[in-house]
Amino acid sequence: MPRNFAAEVRKERETLAAEIIREIRRQVPEFGRPLSGQFGAGIQYGVETALAEFADLIDGRGGPPRGAVGAVGTAGAAPGDRYRDRGLGEERLRVYRALGRGELAEGRSLDALQAAYRLGARVAWRRYARVARRVGLGPDLVVLLAEAIFAHIDEITSASVQGYAEAKADHAGAQGRLRVRLLHLLVTAADPVEVEQAAAAADWPLPERIACVSLGPPPAPAPGPAPPAGRRRRLPDPVLADLDCPDPYLLVPEPALLLRDGQVRAVLQGREAVIGPTVPVGLAADSLRWARTVRAAALRPGPPVPADAAPAEPFNCDDCLPDLLLLGDEPLVRLMAERRLRPLAALTAKQSERLAATLLAWLQTDSGSAPEVAVRLGIHPQTARQRLHRVHQLFGADLHDPDARFEFEVALRGRLLQEKLISRHPYCTGS
Repeated sequence: MPRNFAAEVRKERETLAAEIIREIRRQVPEFGRPLSGQFGAGIQYGVETALAEFADLIDGRGGPPRGAVGAVGTAGAAPGDRYRDRGLGEERLRVYRALGRGELAEGRSLDALQAAYRLGARVAWRRYARVARRVGLGPDLVVLLAEAIFAHIDEITSASVQGYAEAKADHAGAQGRLRVRLLHLLVTAADPVEVEQAAAAADWPLPERIACVSLGPPPAPAPGPAPPAGRRRRLPDPVLADLDCPDPYLLVPEPALLLRDGQVRAVLQGREAVIGPTVPVGLAADSLRWARTVRAAALRPGPPVPADAAPAEPFNCDDCLPDLLLLGDEPLVRLMAERRLRPLAALTAKQSERLAATLLAWLQTDSGSAPEVAVRLGIHPQTARQRLHRVHQLFGADLHDPDARFEFEVALRGRLLQEKLISRHPYCTGS
């Protein structure tokens, strides 16, 4: 460009900056409020910096190295590299990054800022076109001028996008750390006031009800190309998770809703998931403890699972709360069984199994009649009478003692639960 053209452009800078800001406020609703404080100072400084920068570029002070293609920097270089090629340095680049970070701080996408950039470029082009006519710039240089203006705006936009992305990553990282701390406080039954403060800092509204989920290792990868390293299934934002600890788990708020979410179900699939009982948020530690208790019981040695077996569905502890009681103190349940079920020890395994099932059915029926027991066991009433007669012979008066009846049922349920765990059947004993 002729040297006098850059000088004429600089004369326009102050009034042009005012016109650009006026048009941005008028045509971009997000910037319509008074430009005061840090927000206003950032916009004002950004516009003035861009105009001063462009004047330097067309004056050759910040131009590309000799032999570079076009007027906007080295072809194929990254945005930051192209700026440094022109001698603009990191200082001015930081201005546009700050504008991008500011948009995230304002809670907006980059749409408004990019619209403002495009509008500013159009206003600047109209003004510079008049200056070009006034100084007699030839058609080829006018075309090059237009290209330079809009390429310059592209570079500024790239820097703002980078700043926005950096701010978003910083925010996500900081929020992630706060939520990890919150999760730890919840599952260690920390002081409620401390939990409430941590939830507010992590921008996590405290729910009324939660459920913790104990997870096993992830399933073996499917045959075929391996997924990109570091890829992990996403979870809904309200779900807290620690998937990297030796005993991974989730904390799911409002479980009646979120446990049906497709993203959550995808994470649970194939991981031997046990969903702890739904409890108030202050009992999160108990929900996780119960879920882990059931998982630990289910992992005891047993018959191998066929390789072609379908992945087990997540087990929900809410379906079988009595079993949690039985698994909570297994030595005590075994002691009850040893004392109360001792008469069965002298029988064959088959006889013991039949009479134990008969006794449990008798305890769980309304009247304990033979027909009711027969229906429950799926046998003939006469067979039920014969077995009940044998049960009364073995256990006698204890069958009419309320405390003994309670211990009988605990012992029998515990025995049945152990059999199902060993055979890898569903955990729940049923009623």
